Amino acid sequence: MSSDRLQALKIAAATGWRFTLPLIEIATTRSRGQMNGSQMNVFGHMRRLADHRARAVTTPNNDTFYSTAQVDLSQGPVTVTLPPTGDRYLSLQLMDAYTNTFAILGTRTTGNGGGTYTLVGPQDAAEGPHLVRCPTNHVWALARILVDGPHDVETARAVQQGLSMQGPPVETPGPFAHRGAGWRHYFASAAQLMKLNPPMVMDQAETALMAPLGLEDFNPDRFSPEEVAAIEAGIAEAKAASKQGGLSGAGFIDGWSYPSARLGDFGQDYALRAAVAVSGLAALPPIEAMYMRAQGDLPGALFEGLRNWVLHFPADALPPVKSFWSLSLYEATEDGQFYFTDNPINRYAIGDRTDALTYNHDGSLDIWIGHSAPEGKRATNWLPAPVGPFALFLRAYLPKPELLDGGYRFPPIRPVL
Repeated sequence: MSSDRLQALKIAAATGWRFTLPLIEIATTRSRGQMNGSQMNVFGHMRRLADHRARAVTTPNNDTFYSTAQVDLSQGPVTVTLPPTGDRYLSLQLMDAYTNTFAILGTRTTGNGGGTYTLVGPQDAAEGPHLVRCPTNHVWALARILVDGPHDVETARAVQQGLSMQGPPVETPGPFAHRGAGWRHYFASAAQLMKLNPPMVMDQAETALMAPLGLEDFNPDRFSPEEVAAIEAGIAEAKAASKQGGLSGAGFIDGWSYPSARLGDFGQDYALRAAVAVSGLAALPPIEAMYMRAQGDLPGALFEGLRNWVLHFPADALPPVKSFWSLSLYEATEDGQFYFTDNPINRYAIGDRTDALTYNHDGSLDIWIGHSAPEGKRATNWLPAPVGPFALFLRAYLPKPELLDGGYRFPPIRPVL
């Protein structure tokens, strides 16, 4: 067996795993929904805010209700109706099978007056107003509806109930492998998913690198033990790389990492697409929401839970947003995903809409972070942390130009001495 052949196969495996990971992650999300009774082409509504029990999607928010639908356009168009929301933030994110956000309906783009829109597949000849052409037949529709605190839950639910989808009945595809499956099962599933949702023309250079795998007619039995070792080595490299970057961006500036301009609409940045599929699946593009991660004192930018921390915003440097902002705290899993952590006051995020949030006399704001509650008035601005390592993400919805273009930078989170 030539070394060139083995190297080509290793590259093919690394490229193939990275390229198809978003397909696998969406299929896994779809499968979880099916186990909970979800059907294709029908919205399922999460009618409570995400908490430490929410494990369907990494880095969930605690600001909005989610409504989600897995869409199959292979049997014809699907219509979506958005409710009027008044001043309430609403976004309906439409992602292709590779997790690219190709459209967002709602507050920023179509307004808060509601309306009906028709989703059509890449080969559909449909015409008409409010038509949304989709790059793949499988689409993930994910809505976020702002909940302005506990007092607003019932009103937000009433708005959410006005979100609906109408389409032909279709069977849920699958089952498919998950990310941790062995290479045979993984690539067999990836091959099926690529047939259901062919790559774009601009992906040809990338998919050409995958040719030694033979995914067009995948047969794992044709590989020798040496070739299997090369495939497994390539996958191991790709898995390690997928844990780097993602929502954390390319580096930290004054203690914060800012998102890539390609987040949510990845183009040919396949490495970023794969990393985000692991650490921030369904992240919105920056123009809709920016996700900043704080740099902690531990490896992987994590924070030490038994230390106390403070985030201080000067009065003239609060987060510049047109909608709202929040700071969320997550415990980290071994495979690089993030979920809310249980805490005594059931607070998973803190932001400009938090009840009883207290500003200083000069208009500045301090947020206190740690496992133990701070004393006195500081307790109203406490974000509880676990004993173990944790991560901090700040979301800014509808960021203003100075945040988008880098003119504004967040102050670092500092230890309390």
